[in-house]
Amino acid sequence: MINVLLTGVGGQGTVLAAKVLAQAAQSKGWQVRTAETIGMAQRGGSVISHVRMGSDGEQVHAPLLTRGTADLVIAFEPGEAARVLPFLAPDGVLVTATTPVQPVTAALSKEPYRAADVLRGIKGALGARQVLVPVDDAALTEQAGNRKALNTVLLTCAIAQDHIPVTVEELKGALAACVKPRFVEMNLQAVDKTLATLSVR
Repeated sequence: MINVLLTGVGGQGTVLAAKVLAQAAQSKGWQVRTAETIGMAQRGGSVISHVRMGSDGEQVHAPLLTRGTADLVIAFEPGEAARVLPFLAPDGVLVTATTPVQPVTAALSKEPYRAADVLRGIKGALGARQVLVPVDDAALTEQAGNRKALNTVLLTCAIAQDHIPVTVEELKGALAACVKPRFVEMNLQAVDKTLATLSVR
C-alpha cells in the first residue's frame, strides 16, 4: 500500500494532480481510492487530496489517510506543508514547493509570512527517518513555460527522484487522459523540461 497526500491552496491544481496520480496507478492495474477535503478552496483556502494505492495487489477499502501514514506528501506551498506534517509517516518523504502563497491574515499583518522560516521549522520538526525535498518551483515552472504547470512539475520531481513507483511514461499517459485536450501538450512539455532541468543539477 502506498499512501500519498497532496496539499495546496485553491487554484493550484492539487485535485487534478491527485486525479493524474490515481490514473497513473490504475494504468498499472492497482486498485486506487481518492478523496478531497476542501476548505473554501475558491477563496484561496486549503485543499488536501488523499490517494491510496494498492501497489502490492491489496484491496483499498477507505480513501482517507490517517495521521502518520503518508508515505509521500506533495505540498504546493510551504505553509500547507507545515499544516499536514502530522500525516507524514515515520519514514515518509515530504516534497514541497518553496514559493509561498500569502494568506489574507499575513497580508493584513505587519509581518509577512516567510517561506524560509516555515521550511526551517519543518526541517527541525522532522523525525530522523523523514526526508524533506524542497523544490524551486518558481524556477522549474518558468523553465516549463507556464506557472499553471506547477502540479505537473511537482509530480515529475517526485517521480524523477523515485518517491512514487510510477514511470515518466505512465505519468504522461495519465496526463493525456486527465487534462483538457488543449492543455495536454503544455503539460507533456513541462514533464520533459523539468526532467531536463533536474538532470543538469
